[in-house]
Amino acid sequence: MSSPEERRSVVTGIGVIAPNGVSTETFWKATVEGISVLDRVTREGCEHLPLKVAGEVRGFDPADLIEERYLVQTDRFTHFAMAAANLALDDARLGRADYNDSPFAVGVVTAAGSGGGEFGQRELQRLWGQGSRHVGPYQSIAWFYAASTGQISIRGGFKGPCGVVASDEAGGLDALAHAARTIRRGTDAVVVGAAEAPLAPYSVVCQLGYDDLSKLDDPARAYRPFTSGACGFVPAEGGAMLIVEEEAAAESRGASVRAVLAGHAATFTGASLWEESRAGLAHAIRRALEDARCAPEEIDVVFADALGVPAADRAEALALADALGRHASQVPVTAPKTGTGRAYCGAPVLDTAAAVLAMEYGVVPPTPNVVDVCHDLDVVTGRARPAELRTALVLSRGLMGSNAAMVLRKGSGSPS
Repeated sequence: MSSPEERRSVVTGIGVIAPNGVSTETFWKATVEGISVLDRVTREGCEHLPLKVAGEVRGFDPADLIEERYLVQTDRFTHFAMAAANLALDDARLGRADYNDSPFAVGVVTAAGSGGGEFGQRELQRLWGQGSRHVGPYQSIAWFYAASTGQISIRGGFKGPCGVVASDEAGGLDALAHAARTIRRGTDAVVVGAAEAPLAPYSVVCQLGYDDLSKLDDPARAYRPFTSGACGFVPAEGGAMLIVEEEAAAESRGASVRAVLAGHAATFTGASLWEESRAGLAHAIRRALEDARCAPEEIDVVFADALGVPAADRAEALALADALGRHASQVPVTAPKTGTGRAYCGAPVLDTAAAVLAMEYGVVPPTPNVVDVCHDLDVVTGRARPAELRTALVLSRGLMGSNAAMVLRKGSGSPS
């Protein structure tokens, strides 16, 4: 077995279920074309609520990818995660034949911020409307943050280290870091990522307490970070799952190394204290660069957190300047999530998937709906920008105060 220092974590598979595509291919096509799919909320029971615009996953039938016995005991957020895991496993060509003899070599890690709100709401309505005998037995597990990790593990027969990061948005990057640490300790592969389903009525009502939530009803103006018209963020469903493997193990089975998880760091600066997040995010960036042994000028693209709150946007721009120096105003910055919404823990994993694809295809995707940038950042707007990309920086902050940064290196292989 390789020493911990030699066990590099690499991405070999990507699976995406997002508002702009229910496959990695459709997600990337819409992302690189800068298509915005933000629209009026149509989920039943949400019509009268103040949240008017969101990123909904449409055209998704979980029965196409998941067996009925799993569907009846899981919430929509787990349907997304299981479907994305299927796609990622297929993409990595990691099948049961690869781990039948060593099921303890494959683990599962997911992040979740909202849990199974739709399932939980339905069963609670039955409890109060019809009585306890009408509450299904799966209420005890379907709402739980760890449900996606458990169901993916059970369905796939993965018996290696499993975990869940119950956190705010930055938890998506923290889950990837957790997977990398698991691999350094000896696991060969981890199915890792995050997917959220925060658009059930109960979940939306919970979010209405966030001052940073955009209440505008115009999809083109509701989520415009780094602009003078920034007025908050728009939530979204969906997310992504990745297959992260130990590099030597991946190469030994002929897998394509698409990217390297080179460095990560996280800090905490307090709920909605956006001015303080400047120092916390800058520290996370510096530590992630150190972890990756990467100089600031090596960063070729930044996938920004892009909250859409003026104070938060200003803090992020200043954090980049603090951590990257003069390079901060020269490196291309993008936030594809302005076209899909922020899927909470799923958002930075979607950004990570987009960063891997951007490095593979040599193009920086644009930031939809953003034109009049009012910060000293080279935000890519309008159309995609061709560029040689070897190293990407992905940033994420949470409403509860978490900050995270991850450095990705371009892999040696490419998808066939």
